[in-house]
Amino acid sequence: MAYDTDLVKRIREYLSRFPELTIEEKEMFRGLTFMVNGKMCVSVSGEEMMVRFDPAHHDRFAEKNGFRTMRIKNREYRGYGYISPDSIRNNKDFGFWIQQCLDFNPRAKSSKNNIVQ
Repeated sequence: MAYDTDLVKRIREYLSRFPELTIEEKEMFRGLTFMVNGKMCVSVSGEEMMVRFDPAHHDRFAEKNGFRTMRIKNREYRGYGYISPDSIRNNKDFGFWIQQCLDFNPRAKSSKNNIVQ
């Protein structure tokens, strides 16, 4: 699986600020996924960051430059999206997306076999 190892390092460093979180790394979604407290939180797929956030914010986030809604087999997954590398080059934008994932994580549903329940 080819994915941006520099982006993986950035996410790892950001998450290391939260020692109270249980973080696991798993290869999935054609990349590396960071599981936070047993739930998919953020991934690196190719050069993009895949984010999981509150679906209530989906329409607002979909208007942001560099955001692409996750689609599998022509089905749109609200609350999931890909962020282009250009949209997370600076630390402010990068931190915004990671924080959205972390803020939603306590309310996210855990799923063993599926990314959406």
